[in-house]
Amino acid sequence: MFVAGETADYFYLVNDPTMNNILCPTDLSPIALMGVHYADVLATRLEGSITLLHVLSKQELKGDSRLHAKMAMDQQRSEVKTAPVDLKYLEGEFIREIARESTKDHRLMVCATHGLRGLRQSLFGADILKLVRRVEIPTVVVQGHSPESNDFKVIVMPVASHEHIDKLLTAISALAKAFNSTVHIHHVIRPGESASTELLANKVRMMEWLEREDVEYVEVEEPAERYSVGFAMATITYAERVKAGCIAMMSMPSEEYRYIADAEKERLLMNEPGIPVLCAK
Repeated sequence: MFVAGETADYFYLVNDPTMNNILCPTDLSPIALMGVHYADVLATRLEGSITLLHVLSKQELKGDSRLHAKMAMDQQRSEVKTAPVDLKYLEGEFIREIARESTKDHRLMVCATHGLRGLRQSLFGADILKLVRRVEIPTVVVQGHSPESNDFKVIVMPVASHEHIDKLLTAISALAKAFNSTVHIHHVIRPGESASTELLANKVRMMEWLEREDVEYVEVEEPAERYSVGFAMATITYAERVKAGCIAMMSMPSEEYRYIADAEKERLLMNEPGIPVLCAK
């Protein structure tokens, strides 16, 4: 049995398709197929299964629209090449229903976003951030132009000052073990600025956690080329340079950077290179 984490409150992955189920919401668009593809890759590597979820809109409840939605779901299901997959339909408000479904027997969510234009069903711009903050499980966000081939060999984890980082660390450890990844603990050193006590404590916790989980990591301290309050661009630039398969971040803002957190997290989620982002709250 493959287990990651310390207690049942955290994110566990076991070699059982019924336990390692990946929730994959889709708006049935072509871009959503990238989410389906990644769900297949992750479920296969984690020896799990997929729940392909579509929340029916009011329009899809009328006339032939429901039938068309089901035909589109069957088509997207056919794109899953390896993992077992079940289809699920719900009715109601898109974000609320996905968040509610995330409290059930799923260990991870994979979601494709249309980037700045959002998902067709209500997920526009900042709404992708609203979604990952609402769901109760770690989420991998991909874009339509994310790389189709991804071995997750490098996971970039920027240092953050959040109080609760255990769920994110547990999810990172699980994926790193499954893909034999190296985690890059990325710390941007800004000129004339001293790191907070909370940030430094979390940095130590990250290293100790990964050592205990026997996950390979490297500590990266990178001087900022110029002063910038935000962290997103430095993280994206570094992740692109090292050909990262994933960036990991907390979906909730820390107290230290609450005033800029939303814009920075949106920038990470919709990063131009299309690097997948693993979120947890």
